[in-house]
Amino acid sequence: MADTRLRTPLGRALGLGSAKEGVSHWWAQRITAVALVPLLLWFVISLISLTGADRAVVVAWFHMPFPAIATVLMLFAVFYHMSLGIQVVIEDYVHTEWLKISVLVLNKLVAFALGAAGIFAVLRIAFQG
Repeated sequence: MADTRLRTPLGRALGLGSAKEGVSHWWAQRITAVALVPLLLWFVISLISLTGADRAVVVAWFHMPFPAIATVLMLFAVFYHMSLGIQVVIEDYVHTEWLKISVLVLNKLVAFALGAAGIFAVLRIAFQG
């Protein structure tokens, strides 16, 4: 009851906290975590089954639609989830405002660059002639 007394009527109605973002960041991190469980299990099992295979077999595997699409989804979820997690750590432990903003931007750029590179690599293998 004490928690609702400290919030404005509009804040209670909208369900938003002081940052005005609600729980969208929390939900995004949980959804990507749940999505990563089957994707990573599938990917690890697939890599184990491809152990010892030559390059042509692995390339042929990536030419199939499901492995290519699932790997792209996994890479997107991995780097988005990573970025969300690192963002929380930065926001909690970096107290100098200019440094916090700089590192947050760097976090997003690095996650985007790594994700784009990984997705490009998968698509290049999947669509090579």
